[in-house]
Formats: sequence, C-alpha cells, structure tokens
Amino acid sequence: MKEDEIRLLQSMPAVSASYGRPPCRFLNREYLTIRYESDPVKISQAVPEPLEPDGSNTVLYEWIRMPDASGLGSYEESGVVIPCIYQGVPCNFTAQMYLNNGPAILAGREIWGFPKKWGVPSLRVEDTETLTGTLLYNHMQVAMGTMPFKYHEMDKDRILPGLSKMQVNLKLIPDADGKPLIAQLIAYELQDIVVKGGWSGPARLHLVSHVNAPVADLPVINCIEGTHVIADLTLPYGRVLYDYQKGGDKR
Repeated sequence: MKEDEIRLLQSMPAVSASYGRPPCRFLNREYLTIRYESDPVKISQAVPEPLEPDGSNTVLYEWIRMPDASGLGSYEESGVVIPCIYQGVPCNFTAQMYLNNGPAILAGREIWGFPKKWGVPSLRVEDTETLTGTLLYNHMQVAMGTMPFKYHEMDKDRILPGLSKMQVNLKLIPDADGKPLIAQLIAYELQDIVVKGGWSGPARLHLVSHVNAPVADLPVINCIEGTHVIADLTLPYGRVLYDYQKGGDKR
C-alpha cells in the first residue's frame, strides 16, 4: 500500500474496515431511560473535571435498542449517563456503556470516545404490559429496569431538548509505549431528529454490584421517572471540547 492510500483508510484492519464512515443514521431507535436520585459524592467522583454535576443529584440509566444503524448494524446498548454542566452549558456525560455489537464498540471508542464494553443488554415488552430492560455481564444480570408500557403519552416538545442536548465522552487512548496519547473530552449533538413517539410513567431500577460492570457504584436512592422514546436521528462526528494533554478548552 502507498502512503496516500494508507491515509485514506477509515479504520483497522486495513483490509476490511471494522465500521462504516459517519455520520451514522439510526432508524426507530428506542430508549428506556430511568431517571433516579443517587449519592452526590459518588456522582462527583464519577464526573471528570472540568465537567461538573448539574446539582440535581440525578443519574440516567438507559437501555437503547437500535434495529437499523447505518455503518454499524443492529444492536442493543445499556449504560449510565450523568447530567452535567460545562462552562455553564448543560450536557450529559456518558459514564458507562455496555453493548452487543463489535463495529459499534470499535467505532464508538475510536472516534467519539464512548466508554463501550461488551455486554448483553435487552429491551423488551414482557407479557404485553411491562417495558423491561436487562443487562447481563459475564452471564450475570447486573441491571434491570421496568416501567408500564406506553403509560402516559409525552408532548414531543418535551422530548426534543433531551435528545438534542450536548453529549460528552471521556476519550482515553494510549500510545504504543503505554503512555497517554489521547486524553480528551469529546462533545457531539445528535442531528436530524424525528420523534416518532414518547411516553412517561413510574419506573423501578435494580442494580447489582459487579467489579467489571460497576453500574451499581451510583446507587439508587429513589426512582423519579421512566421515559420511553422512539426516534430517528443522526450521529455526526464529534469535536474536542477539552484536551488534557494540552491543558485546555478546545471549543
């Protein structure tokens, strides 16, 4: 391969790219999100500076079913999101993610810095009435969330701000010698959002302690609300919000 050819390659391995080029279009992306109150000290420990927790003492636990994702395939995902503030701007920090798709793990980590690990999430309607999310890690259930199926219909004007909010990841990639090569906060906003439906209702969340899937490190004090949303949307490339190696804001 010539040098010019190498510079045009999109991802490893060179002979067969692991994922397609963004932007990635998601059709019928389905969310179960449970907002709960947690320990403010634990929340602060999980949030990297210069982000700050937004003061609500809340955490979002999510399940996402993605049946049609261009360049990535069909898969499901589960994880922990913390509402934060960056220089006065509200944002969501993605603290943990577990999913069952190789291309999405590789692209997510290499491009946007999503904290993705292999797990077995599932989002289903059980016995016609209960929207149920589960997460298995090492064949053990570490999370289960439930809410009534399509309980209260939500106004789409309430849904859009949450989906279009700035999202932030901590991207960490070592150099060949093991020293930090990339240490950045990466930001992005979802685009071209088409909300197809949204519902809210009471919810419950059960988290189990596990050393390699520490979702329970942000304990559930009180479940506030569950939301169920279906939407089409686009994930664009991200941008460097803060570069720890260079000591500063990159916006």
